[in-house]
Amino acid sequence: MRDYISLQQKYEFDVFPKRDVVLVKGKGAKLWDDKGNEYIDCAAGIGVASIGHANEKLVEAIKAQAEKLITCPGIFYNDTKSLFLEKLISVTPSNLTKAYLANSGTEAVEAAIKFARFTTKKKNFIAAMRGFHGRTYGALSATFKKEYREDFEPLVPGFTFVPYNNFEKLSEAADENTAGIILEPVQGEGGINVGDKDYFRAVRKLCDEKNIILILDEIQTGFCRTGKMFACEHFNIQPDILTVAKAIAGGMPLGAAVCSDKIQIPVGKHGTTFGGNPLVCAAGIAAIDFMLENNLAEQAEAKGKYFREKIYGYELSKVREIRNLGLMIGIELKEKVQPLLIELMKQGVIALPAGATVLRMLPPLVIDYKDLDKVVEKLFEILK
Repeated sequence: MRDYISLQQKYEFDVFPKRDVVLVKGKGAKLWDDKGNEYIDCAAGIGVASIGHANEKLVEAIKAQAEKLITCPGIFYNDTKSLFLEKLISVTPSNLTKAYLANSGTEAVEAAIKFARFTTKKKNFIAAMRGFHGRTYGALSATFKKEYREDFEPLVPGFTFVPYNNFEKLSEAADENTAGIILEPVQGEGGINVGDKDYFRAVRKLCDEKNIILILDEIQTGFCRTGKMFACEHFNIQPDILTVAKAIAGGMPLGAAVCSDKIQIPVGKHGTTFGGNPLVCAAGIAAIDFMLENNLAEQAEAKGKYFREKIYGYELSKVREIRNLGLMIGIELKEKVQPLLIELMKQGVIALPAGATVLRMLPPLVIDYKDLDKVVEKLFEILK
């Protein structure tokens, strides 16, 4: 058998901290490595594989489309793309009427920044401390973590950071030059910090009063993860632009900036080569259909509640707090998380960090209760 780790180390320009495992196969909420070891996946490709690995409906749709047409530039209309756009608009908040399709979440955020500036003719943005929106220059400028930012400055000017869930500070920062406010309903990489309903409603009202574009980043929270199709439904508010990606197409690279009629940008001001190609659009249709047909939002809500109740049955001395909305789970620890993630992987569970001390769990929404029980048991073993 080839030494895949050495091979990849030799040829990859690597920007990721690696775990010493070669993943080669997945099915549902399970993964296998090249040695045949089985893992319960509580990372889901960082929130991507919500409908499970090797989902049969998804695989069939990709095969069928690949045999028909894979790529189609934006200068032409396409049947599959039009059907996907119709499907996407049907599940997003009712005020959102058009979508720009990209390849990733960070590209969706880049588009949202440009669209907000062009629409309002203003330049500045307000984002939240601990927020994460991507690593390209515009998205990085809206991302708080200095370790991501400082080596690449100067970034795009005009971004101000305020404490999350603190409306007074946000209101003070908003002025006549503010084009947009960009927020996550639940901060993912920032530690699974759940937004406050009254806070988000107040932000929506402020944006209406001051002609500010409200951009909600639901790249991680979207598509049933939090127990609703989109997390903003928990707050009963609607954004002017909704940025989505990750779970949108079951694992295929697709992102979108979904816009209300308030957003105006003419032909030629933005573009993409691969964004919204027929192959990923076919995957997107299949993924959203699967979510709806299998009530994945309801499953996420029920399973998140079950996990929380189950884990609270144990006394975990290393745990400071547990936060969740649906199956978006953060376990804040009293120590560094990375060694515990490695130990958890040795126990057959793959999870993620969310900052230095938060263990983040984003399992596929199709995970069964038996596997949730196993995850809780393994967490108890390393956190007691």
